[in-house]
Amino acid sequence: MKVNVQSVNFNADQKLINFIENKLGKLENYFDKIIYADVYLKLENTTEPKNKITEILLSVPGDEMVVKKNHKKFEEGVDEGVNTLKRQLKKRKEKIRAYA
Repeated sequence: MKVNVQSVNFNADQKLINFIENKLGKLENYFDKIIYADVYLKLENTTEPKNKITEILLSVPGDEMVVKKNHKKFEEGVDEGVNTLKRQLKKRKEKIRAYA
């Protein structure tokens, strides 16, 4: 699976990019036909502490899954987003088995 990380209005350090690639790589254990993942990291100009937006777009054959999370840290957003995608991929795999 190819992982594209784009950071808007700031430069993401390599440590964060490696963390994201590692987390998303684990999704292939749940669904092996993932084509690519696009991750968008955005900083919101607000006074709230939850100003970091993590958006993950996961492309699977015939569909795309999108998850958007707001957190204090990008790592928390990626963790929560990956957990949400994990549940969606499990459901998708069960549906495919039911139709087969």
